[in-house]
Amino acid sequence: MPANAPSRFPRSLYLSQRFFWVVGATVVLILVGYFFSPVATLSRIVLSGFVAAVIADVLLLYRAHSAPKGSAALQASRETPRRFSNGDFNVIRTGFTSRYAIPVTVTVLDELPEQFQARSERSTVGIKARGTAELITRLRPVTRGEYSFGVVNCFVETKLGLAQRRFSAAEAITVPVYPSFVQMRKYALMAISDRLTEVGVKKIRRIGNTMEFDQIRSYVRGDDVRTVNWKATARATRLMVNQYRDERAQQIVSVIDMGRTMKLPFEGMTLLDYAINAALALSNVSIVKDDKAGLITFSDTVASVVKPARSNDQLQRILENLYRQKTAFTESSFERLAGAALRVLSHRSLLMVYTNFESLNGMRRQLPYLRALARRHLVLVIIFENTELRSLLAAPQKSIEGIYVKTVGERFAREKREIVRELKQYGIDAVLTPPQELTVSAINAYLRMKAARRI
Repeated sequence: MPANAPSRFPRSLYLSQRFFWVVGATVVLILVGYFFSPVATLSRIVLSGFVAAVIADVLLLYRAHSAPKGSAALQASRETPRRFSNGDFNVIRTGFTSRYAIPVTVTVLDELPEQFQARSERSTVGIKARGTAELITRLRPVTRGEYSFGVVNCFVETKLGLAQRRFSAAEAITVPVYPSFVQMRKYALMAISDRLTEVGVKKIRRIGNTMEFDQIRSYVRGDDVRTVNWKATARATRLMVNQYRDERAQQIVSVIDMGRTMKLPFEGMTLLDYAINAALALSNVSIVKDDKAGLITFSDTVASVVKPARSNDQLQRILENLYRQKTAFTESSFERLAGAALRVLSHRSLLMVYTNFESLNGMRRQLPYLRALARRHLVLVIIFENTELRSLLAAPQKSIEGIYVKTVGERFAREKREIVRELKQYGIDAVLTPPQELTVSAINAYLRMKAARRI
């Protein structure tokens, strides 16, 4: 994790909000003093004390420190990850070192990337005399690309709080935002430790037994007694069982539609980014399960192809490829997808097609090409449920306009379900899922097909 080295800061003096409140109160006293002489005397005392306090505050800000000549009384450094994970909270650590001989309060205004639209957000940090402090910021990017951080503006004030001295870190940093590798690692770790059920992945019963032998191990309560190896048991004088594993080296290809329908947003992220995050997590889980992972992205043309493989650098190739993908505002060509997939994939593969058919007619236009793919490969189409319609359909409507809108919403929701039913009628598996549950739904579908030995 790289950290910007502590920077020198230019000197700059500002008047605080408290200063202007005190000025306003003093002016009121002076005005009242024109009519009441005792108040006039009080106002002169207050004004003199106020001027003295301002001078003392400024002297404390510029003199009450032990910083060597040419160095700053306050130093700051920003520590960021090498890259951000899209759709996840990423931690930014900003460290402060004070050379002031008195406690100070620092108001921090970090120039965050424009994508966050958070130029006015401020944080306050208290630092003891000649002490240190750390500010932790959590940022959630929702688009991929490069994020440029500006300077860190620090406004230092004493307990008097009448003036502020500004320090501005001169260095900036650019951090790339990649598809959600945090989510990818989480699901991979749970797949390794067989704990995927903790995140909603269903425990799926295998249909039949695979014939790929793995190892002989000691019997554990709950093991199938039919797997007992009696010869090994006789030699070891304790129960030993044969352990089998799923057939390996199956080809799992994530096919991502980048057409205009995938530009629709949900909770700040586009459907394309949800699909990219899910495809990355699924690719990692499939590699953990000893299968081969691949990738195809398309819109009006086939944008990229990563042939299925199980090599050490395969996941990195998929990650870098997904990082560069952009949504196209065009109609997606499933005809070109079918041509490319049938040409590139010589072995039977599971094609996880992430798309978003908005109407039954739109799906029917692409159905011939999906059926062509299904004749050679196992095709699973994953489409998105419009969850915002749920609240609309659940709420009672009294006005004519509300009833009309609800009727249209029910039509859209019904069409989504009809799309799934019609795809299944033609032997094409389909899943309708909310965007936030996409990754779990995709992994569930993959494990279900693997357990059923369909791939």
